Amino acid sequence: MADERETLTYELFGTASRELAQQVVDDGYEPDLILSIARGGLFLAGSLGYALDVKNLFVMNVEFYTGVDERLDLPVVLPPTLDRVDLTGANVLVADDVADTGKTLELVRDFCSGYVSEVRTAVIYEKPQSVVQCDYVWRRTDRWINFPWSTLPPVVRRSDRPA
Repeated sequence: MADERETLTYELFGTASRELAQQVVDDGYEPDLILSIARGGLFLAGSLGYALDVKNLFVMNVEFYTGVDERLDLPVVLPPTLDRVDLTGANVLVADDVADTGKTLELVRDFCSGYVSEVRTAVIYEKPQSVVQCDYVWRRTDRWINFPWSTLPPVVRRSDRPA
């Protein structure tokens, strides 16, 4: 089973985020802001923000995965929702940890369309079945990925708590 999984360590994540930032720089793209897809994209967005000297970081909360290889039919934007006026006319770099089906990235990219000057995507991993071909990819894989921030179970489970 271990050979069927890609394992990302925190140290390797540091390498991945710097190499992705270098791809953005080498491409000549200068984002005005980085739009993170929470939760997995938060780590990459923060790292890219420091590496690219971009202080404007925004977050979209999107739920799609409910477990290991278990997902909703379609991704759903969770509140609080981002105000498009904050993005209008900007060069936006959307950051996420993985483009698996690509549907989450597609949802966020489409949310930006018509409001931003340009939107590009950056991910640590892209899978072959992704409906979005990302602009900046550190690695491509068809394996399940163990991320250092989500491999261990939560310290406390909150899913049974009332909203």
